[in-house]
Amino acid sequence: MELKINNLVKRFGDKTALEIAELNIAKGTLLGLVGNNGAGKTTLFRLILDLLKANSGTVLSKEIEVSKSENWKIYTGAFIDNRFLIDFLTPDEYFYFVGRTYGMSRDAVKESLLTFTRFMSDEILNQKKYIRNFSAGNKQKIGIVAAMMVRPEILILDEPFNYLDPSSQIEIRNLIAQTNNENETTVLISSHNLNHTTEISKRIILLEKGLIKMDIINTPDSIAELNNYFAEQI
Repeated sequence: MELKINNLVKRFGDKTALEIAELNIAKGTLLGLVGNNGAGKTTLFRLILDLLKANSGTVLSKEIEVSKSENWKIYTGAFIDNRFLIDFLTPDEYFYFVGRTYGMSRDAVKESLLTFTRFMSDEILNQKKYIRNFSAGNKQKIGIVAAMMVRPEILILDEPFNYLDPSSQIEIRNLIAQTNNENETTVLISSHNLNHTTEISKRIILLEKGLIKMDIINTPDSIAELNNYFAEQI
């Protein structure tokens, strides 16, 4: 298994934000995490990336316990929010910085960025302005590209469709699916956009108040069940 979660609990004060007894994610899975606001999606990702300390339980990444070693970072790419960015750099500088931390040469970074030419739409590279001066949509693109260009074995993207125009949403959806299919990358995405998530995800987990309510393989019947669940919440 690429990722193993056991007895994972995270509390904020008296509130239990996440409680997962067991979750195993196999190599090459494209997993979509869905749920309403406050369901625990971002909390789960932050625990997987060791950005939060769990109250109890473990996260194993390729048998490495993430809270006790940093070796998992060399094969993991992630973008959670704009705090991942270094906003006093230009996008070009940021991409080279990220590439260098993964052992990539400048030429390797340039070659990898070619995959994202259409997604970046001539609005990001060679602009000679700092990341902090870009729109929310372009900051989102910069973070996603930086996570994907290193060709990680495990890719984690929190709300990747946020702030993007419809064309860019379709483009990144296709890029995520392509990365998963061609490289057997294990991909975890969370999104409020059910259509995009169910379009590409092979497996879908529904979280509610920190608990797994559904863990389904993508079939027409299971997607209908998922849509009915949300319809009943209205």
